[in-house]
Amino acid sequence: MTALKGRVHRYGDNVNTDVIIPARYLNTSSVDELAAHCLEDLDPGFVSAVKPGDIIVAGANFGCGSSREHAPLAIKGAGVSCVIAAGFARIFFRNAINVGLPVLVSAEASAGAQPGDELTVDLAEGRIANLTRGEAYRAEPFPDFLTEIIAAGGLVEYTRRRLNPA
Repeated sequence: MTALKGRVHRYGDNVNTDVIIPARYLNTSSVDELAAHCLEDLDPGFVSAVKPGDIIVAGANFGCGSSREHAPLAIKGAGVSCVIAAGFARIFFRNAINVGLPVLVSAEASAGAQPGDELTVDLAEGRIANLTRGEAYRAEPFPDFLTEIIAAGGLVEYTRRRLNPA
């Protein structure tokens, strides 16, 4: 997997799934519809500002709250290439992997990256470079099997490929 590169959208601690995708939109599983409402109650300008490949950087306990796959689907559908946080709610972390959204734990990046900074992220090595500030941060690298799940686009596609190799 090649390095990810994008601009930072910065949020604080305890960003819960209800503000990632408000409950009033849970009547759909359309990724495009979910993406259109991603973070609208926390950051109304997010959807118009986010560009493909951008990166969310947040504080501790990102994705707390309800255990809905809609939240990482909305983020991925909005074009975000990965989420970096000081920590994640366990169910959000697993749901993100399941839908193919890379999530990295890095207290350093959470403390150092600011809105608009440009980052490159190497998932396999756990390296995060802040090109704007000339800083480098560390994250736990993804093990090979998680890298394969992410590269496949999520757990369902990964399983399909394993069961039906081309």
